[in-house]
Amino acid sequence: MVEVVPVAAPADAALMALALDEARAAAAGGDVPVGCVIVQDDRILARAGNRVMRDGDVTQHAELIALREAARAAGDRFLPEATLVVTLEPCAMCAGAIVLARVGRVVFGAWDDKTGMAGSVGDLLRHPRLNHRPAVAAGVEAEACGALLSGFFAERRGLS
Repeated sequence: MVEVVPVAAPADAALMALALDEARAAAAGGDVPVGCVIVQDDRILARAGNRVMRDGDVTQHAELIALREAARAAGDRFLPEATLVVTLEPCAMCAGAIVLARVGRVVFGAWDDKTGMAGSVGDLLRHPRLNHRPAVAAGVEAEACGALLSGFFAERRGLS
């Protein structure tokens, strides 16, 4: 895991609470509990939870859904002044989309040592050869985010 120097802001925990609400809603629908909120200028541009199972589409990760909605709300495909808050470290697909959307800042909760691309498996968000590298704050409300995921998978495996 790559060491990330936190650049957490006072509002990050409150925004993560909203992302956790989206994650809980995703779990209630049978999806992996990941939630995302995108803000800019103290305005929520988008909120989303995973919809992979619900929609039968592997690209329906919370981050991608929120990025589409935020681009519509902002009227621009680029979001350099936006902060994306997500409950789980982004995967390669989501990290790539975050870079392409030029999101200014990413805040995530739980680390993902299987598919995380913000320092766990790799660090696509801050890869030196890419033309955009957002600021990253890791581990915000990590315990709550991790517990939600662990509980979901334990229940699915019949361990709870």
